[in-house]
Amino acid sequence: MAEASSANLGGGCEEKRHEGSSPQSVPPGTTISRVKLLDTMVDTFLQKLVAAGSYQRFTDCYKRFYQLQPDITQRIYDKFIAQLQTSIREEISDIKEEGNLEAVLNALDKIVEEGKDRKEPAWRPSGIPEKDLHSVMAPYFLQQRDTLRRHVQKQEAENQQLADAVLAGRRQVEELQLQVQARQQAWQALHREQRELVAVLREPE
Repeated sequence: MAEASSANLGGGCEEKRHEGSSPQSVPPGTTISRVKLLDTMVDTFLQKLVAAGSYQRFTDCYKRFYQLQPDITQRIYDKFIAQLQTSIREEISDIKEEGNLEAVLNALDKIVEEGKDRKEPAWRPSGIPEKDLHSVMAPYFLQQRDTLRRHVQKQEAENQQLADAVLAGRRQVEELQLQVQARQQAWQALHREQRELVAVLREPE
């Protein structure tokens, strides 16, 4: 069953490779958008990741469990691979949204396309590549810094709330301990008074 599953998985990866963008499927002179290139790179990475973590290697790591429960092992592997791919795609999607990558890449495609018919040197705002690159990348990194700072502030606020809740819980425990101790002392005093009273009543007149 392991060999069959590995073969099926490999076949699925090969099938996806042929379905994706490839040099043979793109006519000469056709321009592929950078967004599609990025998506193709992600798909290729996931295919190689799945191929590297084949079902055969998975069963080799959990050989004893696979020998006892092959069907369950197959389901666990399939779910693990599916969740891994979903998690990676969601993470990359978040990065694309935070950095506004699709808009940036589309704008870059437009600039390149518009510059194809130009014969004069490309225009630069300052004429200094390092300065121009800094002017473009600095806002992006500042945005990333602000995003991380907000995440840190949010986490610090949550940590402070948890710390306050813990302190409040400790105070409540201490108050309960004091109440229990006071009631215990009162009960002991009452018990002692009762014994003294009984002793007095038993004394002969």
